Amino acid sequence: MIKSAITVSLVAQAKGGPFVYWDGLEAAAAAAANLGFDAIEIFAPSASAVNRTGLQVLLKKHGLKAAAFGTGGGWLMHKWHLTHADLVIRSQAREFIRAIIDLGGEFQAPAIIGSMQGKAEGDVSREQALAWLAEALADLGPYAQQYGVPLLYEPLNRYETNLLNRQLDAAQFLEQHQIPNVKLLCDLFHMNIEEVSSAVTLRACGGHVGHIHFADSNRQAIGWGHTDAAAVIAALKDIGFEGYLSGEILPLPNSTAAAAQTIKAIRANLPR
Repeated sequence: MIKSAITVSLVAQAKGGPFVYWDGLEAAAAAAANLGFDAIEIFAPSASAVNRTGLQVLLKKHGLKAAAFGTGGGWLMHKWHLTHADLVIRSQAREFIRAIIDLGGEFQAPAIIGSMQGKAEGDVSREQALAWLAEALADLGPYAQQYGVPLLYEPLNRYETNLLNRQLDAAQFLEQHQIPNVKLLCDLFHMNIEEVSSAVTLRACGGHVGHIHFADSNRQAIGWGHTDAAAVIAALKDIGFEGYLSGEILPLPNSTAAAAQTIKAIRANLPR
């Protein structure tokens, strides 16, 4: 069954970014549960910043799951990433992600690698950056396997990275390097920029698809741009997708309205 999730950021430095809730886990969980979401996706500054016991209690109280945990705090706060020219920084990035994998593992939730993938710049060629990315994913994917969850890799649009922008290129990259236990996080906002058709691409990627960022073409809630949500969900059904549609979107015009529109769009295409 395809499930619903909404995002909450605990990172003050990310204010203005594409996360719906910003006022703490308690408020986000209560609001998400009230609207009927199945889960929350959490963007934390670090693994140690999350009170695991408190979160377990909170999720149980509201009948929610943790959909996934973002790792972008490592980039935003420390400028660490997996393809940095400095070996020490690449190692710090990997350990930061490993800690988020451990955190997520306690909740049967995957970690997400998006901005932490980095990009080719300066003396680092694209070929070298991709080699380092493959090496890191081949380490971190199997590490996540101990928790029975995949690692999620998110191809970003051309304005955010020059590594892998299109979903099928990323799927072929994982196959070419025989990287186990890594699934794609397919973000519809990025796909709107890079793909000819999101629905066709999702069908082509098939079993590589592990998670969806359910965002419209303008990074607002689905229904407030020009993304064809019905075609996307039909494609996900065709490939047997059973993961989350997670609203990683701008909180416009406000968090309450953005979340309400997200669950409305999901229910319109996936009635219970």
